[in-house]
Formats: sequence, C-alpha cells, structure tokens
Amino acid sequence: MSDYLVRALGFGGSVRAFAVRTTDTVGEAQRRHDTWPTASAALGRTMTAAAMMGAMQKGEDLLTIKVQGNGDMRGIVVDANAKGEVRGYAVNPHVHFDLNAQGKLDVRRAVGTEGTLSVVKDTGLRDYFTGQVELISGELGEDFAYYFTKSEQTPSAVGLGVLVNTDDSILAAGGFIVQVMPGVDDETITKIETALSNIEPVSKMIEKGYSPEEILNAVLGEDNVDFLDTLPISFNCSCSKERFGEALLKVGEAEIQSMIDEDHGAEAECHFCMEKYQYSEADLQELIDQIHVLKTQQAE
Repeated sequence: MSDYLVRALGFGGSVRAFAVRTTDTVGEAQRRHDTWPTASAALGRTMTAAAMMGAMQKGEDLLTIKVQGNGDMRGIVVDANAKGEVRGYAVNPHVHFDLNAQGKLDVRRAVGTEGTLSVVKDTGLRDYFTGQVELISGELGEDFAYYFTKSEQTPSAVGLGVLVNTDDSILAAGGFIVQVMPGVDDETITKIETALSNIEPVSKMIEKGYSPEEILNAVLGEDNVDFLDTLPISFNCSCSKERFGEALLKVGEAEIQSMIDEDHGAEAECHFCMEKYQYSEADLQELIDQIHVLKTQQAE
C-alpha cells in the first residue's frame, strides 16, 4: 500500500477530518537522515501532521513547520504542500532513549517540553501567515491540537503515530486530524468527544494495518463519515544544483572567487534530503560572470 491521505466530512458536514498513511514517506526520511528510533518517531509524527496540514492548503501554497524544544533533538523542520509532497529533517537525528513508562518511544524527552511549535504558510502573496505556540507536551499530537485551537481558532483532535522496526527502519506511520466547524451543536461535540475517548491509540490502529479510511471510521463511526477524495503522499525535495547556484549568487563575487582560489570548487548539501551538489571552478566562474551581467544590466 502506497502512502495516501483521505479527506472527509463528518456528522453532516459539521466536522472536517483527515487521515493519512505515511509509512513510506517517513521511511524515506529515516533512510536519508539515518535517524535513530526516538528521533524517527518525533520526525515522523511531525511529517505526518505536515502532510495533513499541507492538504488543507490550495494550489501552490507551501507551509513550513518548526518544532524547537529543549530536548536532545534540538529541533525539527518540515515542509509540505497541497500536492502531498513532504520533506523534513531533525537537527540532531541521532537520538534514542529507553521506552517510557507506557512502553512507547519517549518522544517527549527527545523533543523537550519547553519551546515552540511554529507554522509559516506561503500563499504566494507578499505577506506570510505565521502562527506560533508554546509546546505543552512534547508528544506532538497534543501540541498540534493546541496549535490549531490557539493559533487558528479551530478546535481539533490530532492523533499521530510511528512504529519503528528493530533494525531502525519504519514499520508503520500515520495519523488523523478531526476539526469541528463553526456553528457545530453541542450534541455533535459530545458525540465526537465520546468517540475519541473510546478509540484505540492511533499507533495501535496503525500497527493493525488500518487504512486512512478505516482510521476515520474508527475515530468517528462508519455512519458518521462521508469521504471526499484521496491524495498521494510522498517524500519529495525541491532542491537542485540550479537552486543552490542561485543561493551562491547571493554570497557575492568576492566569496565565490575565494572558493575558486582556495578550494578550487565548492560543495553544497541539502538539509532536507542530504543530496550533495558539486561546483567546479568553471561552474563558480560562470556564477561570477552572471553577477557581472546583472551589475551591467542594473547600471544601464
């Protein structure tokens, strides 16, 4: 089964819901970054939330999530878009602890309980939307629910889960987001709260191989869910040699010339996917030539 997301409405349209399978997507991040189990769980939960939040956007909209806590991971950065493309990394991917008192990976300890969760949305306009809240848990599911309620004024329930194999690879990953719409009646809220209190932990559902549809059926009840559409989800990085070249242009002619004189070339590495790009002396000279052309155009 490939990774995908399902969008749905619940209780006659008074609830918006998302569920997603991200096993392959998180697995790709684990392989590229060599994350250790606890770090994999934290990064995977954040990527799972990002996949669903990306699906809430439109067209070419992008969003960036940053989790900056006082735990050993030192931070998580994840990008997502409305096309189902996700990429992310942990500042310190080599974090693992003994299981916590509940017998689960100790994500709270890896992330930390003091810090911030921020979301920046790029809608292609001049201004960016930025929302930020303090971490209240470090488990991340509760932190994202708090973000939606506090920053976007949308009461939400968020379930995120990642299971890791004994060889550090990803066994399963996925989650759900349930949001109540404005004007929802008290009876519906009570039904949702009752349903959420009675479901299995999302990690258990994932372990049993639930599809995104089955997760939402379990969360809200089969009779209360109307599925709208699905969206493929994948790890995808937008980096390229050309994009890094554009970044090098901004460091200026003197710095590029120094790379030629001292290092006889340059290497750039993408934080998100770990791809490396090599720039020969000729490549760097071409960038200097571009700077000269731009200066000439600006002077005319």
